[in-house]
Amino acid sequence: MRIVQLIDSLEAGGAERMAVNFTNALTGKVAFSGIVATRKEGVLKQEINHIDTYAFLGRKSKFDLKAIGLMSDYIKKNQIEIVHAHGSSYFFAVLVKLFNPKIKLIWHDHYGNRAEDNKQKNVLKICSYFFSKILTVNEDLKIWSLKNLNCNQVFFIPNFSDLKPTQEKTILKGEINKRIVCLANLKNPKNHVTLLTAFISSEVYKKNWTLHLIGKDFNDAYSNNLKAIIKENGLENSIFIYNACQDVKFILSQATVGVLSSTYEGFPVTLLEYAQSKLTVVSTNVGYCKNLVNHYSNGILFDPLDSDNLSNHLMYLAHNPEICSNFATQFQKDIEANYSKEAIINKYLNLI
Repeated sequence: MRIVQLIDSLEAGGAERMAVNFTNALTGKVAFSGIVATRKEGVLKQEINHIDTYAFLGRKSKFDLKAIGLMSDYIKKNQIEIVHAHGSSYFFAVLVKLFNPKIKLIWHDHYGNRAEDNKQKNVLKICSYFFSKILTVNEDLKIWSLKNLNCNQVFFIPNFSDLKPTQEKTILKGEINKRIVCLANLKNPKNHVTLLTAFISSEVYKKNWTLHLIGKDFNDAYSNNLKAIIKENGLENSIFIYNACQDVKFILSQATVGVLSSTYEGFPVTLLEYAQSKLTVVSTNVGYCKNLVNHYSNGILFDPLDSDNLSNHLMYLAHNPEICSNFATQFQKDIEANYSKEAIINKYLNLI
């Protein structure tokens, strides 16, 4: 098989990371494994193992004929048989298929709030006539696709983590064994305000615990609000914002607790990366998160709209380091047993 992953950007994000993960993991297992970014490049470009299989189209508009031509050239040059389109890249993928009717088009849905968001639903429904298969990151999305789209070949396939060592640049501030990290871009629905509110009310910072926000800072109203909260509470030495970073594996190796506080999620790769790094996980209970985290067995689940709930959990972990460590060990074992890269890739190859 000759496969290319299609993604709109290579900025840090779940769908973007999975496009790169699939590209790298399929190398050597199929005749050709490549990746194409349509609109933007980004930090994840550095994680593509074989950059000679990568192309950037510089797409400027929905119906960018130049970008369609570049993609068609890529398909012909590399004899592509399957285009695996992630997230919002499905529309461009359909346009490309109109010019290259022999290719098979697989769409991979990563959007955890799909059932609640009707924006462009009709466009997606029309485009789905051209999909050979649909892959989803949880069972709810699978059910939604079967009910609403025009493709009956729909399969749930879990995400997987594939963190690799990179140049070690980012040194986290604060004390060792007392660092809480949140790996999420500073935007909705990542719900950083609830996390900050809980961290402040828990007062774990008085015991020298620190909170570290790792993710793209868009320097907009959302991030300005977070910075204002930090300043108003005089916690500039306890809560830190780092912006997007490439050395995620190194960053996570310096932390003890990993938090995800989103109001909605599909199947967050972040939790898998926390597991790979043996962090104690405190996770929102939305999307597939509750299938990964067994409350008070291998981690902690909380209601993302309840900052008091999260605050209590942070206090509990801060006062019980042994339990904190046990959760981390068990979570890593559970993820390795059920969501290994090898198992997911084998399932993927069988499906396609």
